[in-house]
Amino acid sequence: MNSLRVRTGILGLALLAGLSAPTTATASAAAPSPTVEEQRLGQAVPQEILRRSGFDSVAPGFTAALGSARSYAQARRVVAHQGSALWRRAVDRVQGRGPAGGDLSRDDDRPLYWARLGMTREVRTWEPSFGLTDAQRSSLLADLERTSRGQTDIRYPKAGHRGLKRVLVTGFDPFTLDRDIRISNPSGASALALDGTVIETADGPARVETAVFPVRWQDFAQGTVERTLRPYLPYVDLFTTVSQGRVGRFDVERTNGAWRGGFPDNENIGRTETVPVTDPASQPQWTTTTLPYAAIVAAGTGRFPVYDNTGVTEIPAGGTEPVVRPDGPTAGSTARAGGGGNYLSNEIAYRATLLRDRLGLHDTLPGGHLHTPVLQFAAGNTTEVTDPEFVRNRLDIVAQVRAVLAVAAGAE
Repeated sequence: MNSLRVRTGILGLALLAGLSAPTTATASAAAPSPTVEEQRLGQAVPQEILRRSGFDSVAPGFTAALGSARSYAQARRVVAHQGSALWRRAVDRVQGRGPAGGDLSRDDDRPLYWARLGMTREVRTWEPSFGLTDAQRSSLLADLERTSRGQTDIRYPKAGHRGLKRVLVTGFDPFTLDRDIRISNPSGASALALDGTVIETADGPARVETAVFPVRWQDFAQGTVERTLRPYLPYVDLFTTVSQGRVGRFDVERTNGAWRGGFPDNENIGRTETVPVTDPASQPQWTTTTLPYAAIVAAGTGRFPVYDNTGVTEIPAGGTEPVVRPDGPTAGSTARAGGGGNYLSNEIAYRATLLRDRLGLHDTLPGGHLHTPVLQFAAGNTTEVTDPEFVRNRLDIVAQVRAVLAVAAGAE
């Protein structure tokens, strides 16, 4: 699988938004066509992944349930219930609860991705007898995205659980699917494996809650990161956004930049611009990690080396051309790439840490971005959807993400 670092030629990673809508339809609008992502669903590889995991039943079951709705309000209830059920089913499968549904290894994140697209395609093309406005259809799609990504399922024990830390982790969908539609994303697999689990740290147990985000520029611009994280950052003890990075290594990204480099997302859309945020007048060019990177790098967390990545690309103050800075940005410079590049992995890190800072938590809340190694198939495997080395690599990456979190949450 390819990485998410655009600046270095290794790609980056990404998330999604919700829109409000009136509760009653006032005009019917023609259903739009399936998106670029949804159109890939008909290819042989996605169908094989769904069949070999048992998730090929998800879209038909959802279609039947949605077809029973006799009003927009009923449709919203169906979408919310079915979206949450898909997330829980994916988490349960990865964590070994219930039937595997097929011979695809349980640690696989791809059934969730492709099953969700079957559901969104149904909502997008659905034409109920009671009619849907464009705003109502958008609201149904937003509800489905949020619920099926775990964004509405973040639940920590009530206050009073003394000594139990709270850790928030995010992952991403597979991406660059036109290069290789078989791609899996170890950050999404990590999110499914860790959701709701308790890890032991040097400072006691920590409860991990997770969510997954899309690889789409527009969803980020619509505020999906901030909308999902804002309710929880003031109450957690640590957060980290996670995405796929370089071959053979983990990176703790020291600095994040306010720039979109234009690489196409999962809809084959590129954006080259300053990261769009609320209150752009106070927007910084750079944000920094507050993760305990020295402790993470020094610890033995797994078979992949872990690096403190300090490099960025900037336009120096008074300059006009980008310059690579191995030791971080200089005063007054303009961002062109953070340590994690200028794709959506850099952007989620930038948005999450900017939110931390705007909430006044920079000095009290450890948080930042972790890039995993690229998840690779066995040498010579160019057609099979899985192989033993592919599974071993994913399991090892997920285990090391867990170990990194244990170090970070237990650091002084």
